Amino acid sequence: MRQGRAADELPLMPLGQSPRNRRELRPKVLWIGVWLVFLSPIVHDLASGHHTAGGTLAGSLGLVVFVGIYLTLVFRNMSRSALPARLVGALIALLGALAILLSVTLGPHWLGLFVYVSVACGATLPLRAAYWTIPLTAGAMTLVGLYVGEDDALNLVITLLLIGFAMTGVRQLVRTTVELRQARATVAQLAANEERLRLARDLHDLLGHSLSLITLKSELAGRMLPAHPDKAAQQVADIEQVSRQALVDVREAVSGYRRPRLADELAGARVALTAAGITVEVPAEPGLEGVGEDSESALAWALREAVTNVVRHSGAGRCTVDLVRRQTLDGPVLELSVEDNGSGGPGAAAGNGLTGLTERLEKAGGSLDAGGTRHGFRLVARVPADSSGDVGSGA
Repeated sequence: MRQGRAADELPLMPLGQSPRNRRELRPKVLWIGVWLVFLSPIVHDLASGHHTAGGTLAGSLGLVVFVGIYLTLVFRNMSRSALPARLVGALIALLGALAILLSVTLGPHWLGLFVYVSVACGATLPLRAAYWTIPLTAGAMTLVGLYVGEDDALNLVITLLLIGFAMTGVRQLVRTTVELRQARATVAQLAANEERLRLARDLHDLLGHSLSLITLKSELAGRMLPAHPDKAAQQVADIEQVSRQALVDVREAVSGYRRPRLADELAGARVALTAAGITVEVPAEPGLEGVGEDSESALAWALREAVTNVVRHSGAGRCTVDLVRRQTLDGPVLELSVEDNGSGGPGAAAGNGLTGLTERLEKAGGSLDAGGTRHGFRLVARVPADSSGDVGSGA
């Protein structure tokens, strides 16, 4: 199975975090500002001239205070320094009081303010509190609507309930996203700590015995040196041999840590090509049964080099990565092919590290073919699929 390029683009703003710059602030402001559409009947009522000058002034001031409290609640709820719970409750109660007062005194056009009270309840209050304050807001709006003679209050009640409970779902989604992000960071930190501990254990196992032996033989050589220089020389020779072996062990351990893994490279290829705007098809699982570490490492290096060439030099819009097993006269092989529809760039078949990659594959018993095709550029790397045998370059 293959995984194509994700259909949905990543959002411009991180969900569940306060905006860190203007680019992240714009979509958040747009998300909050779009709800202000329910103010259009209220603004139209103020501008219609149906009220006295004093009523228009009082309504304008009340509307400014109401919107200011609402925006304060929603914006601070998204930030890292959220308001205290008691202050949030007091502000929501003030919103409800303003909505009732303005609707009763200025008419049914102002019933839309209750929608903002419902949104504030769903976005800022705990779930248990939101589950009873939203219906309470709907009930208060129904009573006020009946008082001011609004026949369509029932339709607005349905809208109020839907929006209020939808905001509780959005809040839960944001909270879950934040928790997942924190859990992912914790897992990464634990993995890094575990890797450090593993490296420390391996170095201790590799060097502990060798250094202890070197120390012991050095003391022994020092005691033998005045009376038995020939025996002291033998001890020094043993010290040299032990130190050389310890150096070899450390180098092997370090090279093992630096050895690339094909599964990691496949995941990295998907991310790199997608980020470059290239449609990519990558195998979900590498299937490395029977493949030795040297062969896997060689394929991983081949994939990394091929993806680098595609991103930097090809100008391609599509790239396909295939990983298949084949049976040849020399035995089973694992074949990695990377094909794109670009030009390949100048000298892609001969340069860009392909020479060193060929040598690396041949050292692992494999081979490399790279060159232009009718539709772009194709790189094929082969390694033995049986860790007990090698595959010649003719495979």
